[in-house]
Amino acid sequence: MADINIQRRKSAPSPWILVLLAAVVLAVAAYFFLRPDPADESTSTTSTEMETAPTDSLVTSNPADQARAALPPAAADSVAPAQADDDYSPATLAAQAAGNPAAPDYALNGLQKLSGILVALTDRDDLRDPTITEQRDNLTSATNRLGEPNASLRPGYVAAAALIRAMQQKAYPELEGTANELISLAGQLSGRSATAADQQQNKQFLTQAAAAVRVLSEPAH
Repeated sequence: MADINIQRRKSAPSPWILVLLAAVVLAVAAYFFLRPDPADESTSTTSTEMETAPTDSLVTSNPADQARAALPPAAADSVAPAQADDDYSPATLAAQAAGNPAAPDYALNGLQKLSGILVALTDRDDLRDPTITEQRDNLTSATNRLGEPNASLRPGYVAAAALIRAMQQKAYPELEGTANELISLAGQLSGRSATAADQQQNKQFLTQAAAAVRVLSEPAH
């Protein structure tokens, strides 16, 4: 009787093991495909830092602003246009009048200094008067137009002379002759500085106005 070779049947692997292996493979594949790229992380971090950085740390492209930012707080606050530091006093007006009448803006700077002094004097208690107030307003109106192109200085000089005479009539009888002469000189001015004659007339007016202002700046007797 022939022998029959009977082999033991191998048992099939558990399906749970196959499921587990498939899950592991899928997890590994997902990690490699879905992980963020390092370059993207660097870009995102840089953008976030820029958004959260204080606006004060941004560098301005304006050289004037850079210079102001480099100053200490007190120094930066003191930065102002040069006009804010002008000294409207009898001494500065006399210095301006004694200067070269042919210099650029000689007459304009002189009128601005003269107007600044006269307007300040009208705040004194002994010079409060309706006529003085009216003449002060006229002077302010005349000098407000000095910034216009080709503006004539004559209206400003005429108004300044009228205000000086109003102050003289209020409290300074000794200045009567000077005030009347200033009115006459102002009427002769062309308001320009084109010729040597114009320049000398401007100098004469400013010199006498400076002398009158020196007296007006002192208390009336």
